[in-house]
Amino acid sequence: MVRAVLFDFFGTLTEAVVRGPWHAAIARRLGCDPGELTAVLDRSFKARSRGVFGTPEATLRWVCDQLGADPPDERLRAALRARMAAVWADTQLRPDAVGTLAAVRRRGLRTAVVSDCGYELPAFLPELPVARLLEVWVFSVDVGECKPHPAMYRAACDRLGVAPDECVYVGDGGSCELTGAAAVGMYPVRLAAPDLAGHLVFAPDREFAGPVVESLTGLVRLLDRAGGGRPGGVPAGGGLAGVTSPP
Repeated sequence: MVRAVLFDFFGTLTEAVVRGPWHAAIARRLGCDPGELTAVLDRSFKARSRGVFGTPEATLRWVCDQLGADPPDERLRAALRARMAAVWADTQLRPDAVGTLAAVRRRGLRTAVVSDCGYELPAFLPELPVARLLEVWVFSVDVGECKPHPAMYRAACDRLGVAPDECVYVGDGGSCELTGAAAVGMYPVRLAAPDLAGHLVFAPDREFAGPVVESLTGLVRLLDRAGGGRPGGVPAGGGLAGVTSPP
């Protein structure tokens, strides 16, 4: 039986992630070209999300070093605060995120978020209305690995007290997260909401061929149609085979 539903965060519980205009101002505060700063942030996403460069301040200092910038410590700390605020401002929860999590909990299922992220999400997630509906939070920057590494999924299972084959995993497909979830024995579902066409995503999961929903509300209908549990005859990691859901 399915006992838990694990959610990706960016692009899944949130609408498509698009960098707002304030990022250019942060770059200028650091003495960097905005385009060059964006390029460094993009190519170092996985390393930064594993916490490779140390503290938030040390990480931003490393980014500046790649661009030949050497802002004073006070200016670096101010830029770090501005970046935290900018990532939060770019984060818009889906209108059905809270309702979906509440519906999942009402069905007696456990919930977790499993996210590749830097230090920003752990800082502001407690302030979001979904926080109280997520029992377990797994962040790559804490685990030291990114999806699709098994450690990310197993950390959620361990903290929830469930086995991988008792979990549905839902995500937009970044970081090859869906095939990664299947590899550890979970039942992955892709969220293919219309807004995700312009979503900022790293390492998209192009090999996934399992069930797809077009909204988080559709996920709830999918669970209900599957009887809230594992469909008979579905091999471990095979997804909710044969079960589809309208948007």
